[in-house]
Amino acid sequence: MIVATLGRREAAEDLVADLLAQTRRPDRTLFAVIDPDDAPESDPVLGNETLVCEHKGSCHQRNRAIDIVAANSDLLVFFDDDFVPDRHYLERLHDAFESDPSLVGATGLVVADGVNGPGLSRDEALAAIRGKATDFPGGDLNEKPVFGLYGCNMAVRASALGDRRFDEALPLYGWMEDLDLTNQLLAEGELRRIDRLVGAHRGIKAGRTSGVRLGYSQVANSVYLIRKGTAPKRPMYENIAKYLIVNGVKSIWPEPFVDRRGRLKGNLVGMLDWIRGRSRPDRILEL
Repeated sequence: MIVATLGRREAAEDLVADLLAQTRRPDRTLFAVIDPDDAPESDPVLGNETLVCEHKGSCHQRNRAIDIVAANSDLLVFFDDDFVPDRHYLERLHDAFESDPSLVGATGLVVADGVNGPGLSRDEALAAIRGKATDFPGGDLNEKPVFGLYGCNMAVRASALGDRRFDEALPLYGWMEDLDLTNQLLAEGELRRIDRLVGAHRGIKAGRTSGVRLGYSQVANSVYLIRKGTAPKRPMYENIAKYLIVNGVKSIWPEPFVDRRGRLKGNLVGMLDWIRGRSRPDRILEL
């Protein structure tokens, strides 16, 4: 289990509790941080470890953790620090990979996602998970192939990952770094969303990228993945258009929890750089 975290120790502590409650606990749990104070206390049962990384950024932090654990792991599981898993998540994940050698990557069903809203309280996340468990006591058996995994909760087979790593040219929050890496694994087997792997993503706002930077990444990172060939072109172009429209319309009456005007400004700077042939993901470090 690998968790990259920054400035959200309370959420990381909650995740430790959720991992302890799993019907199958992870064999090893690594919290990759920049500041040791962001790491949760080591629990004697879970044995969670702290890895202090050199540079801030989800790609860098996850990569340093992969380098440590990959050689002795069958599955690498990545959770965001604010992901809340159902207690059967890891057991069902293990069973899914054990039963199908063609499966090289999986993501679960996010029954509630606070990323596009004000964020979810822990109680709201747990209520959403309970509601799904009530509807499907044995787990929802629905599965579908995908061309990339959702990084808030995903797992990959270590043998399929090989020497591939998250692209550290996608800095800080690493917008779409999950799609970039996991799309490459289609060369090794199948990627699926498995609905019996249930969880909720709280979407905590602390520690996230500024509006201008995120808006720029929404354009520049999409362009970068198209050029790199690790994402289908049409969905990437559609995403860029969607971001421009949504951020433009909502910037008139922005939500209090989203910097829509900052995102729109970032989108427009990203479009201008793209037209000029100067688009590059790491430009957000200058904004």
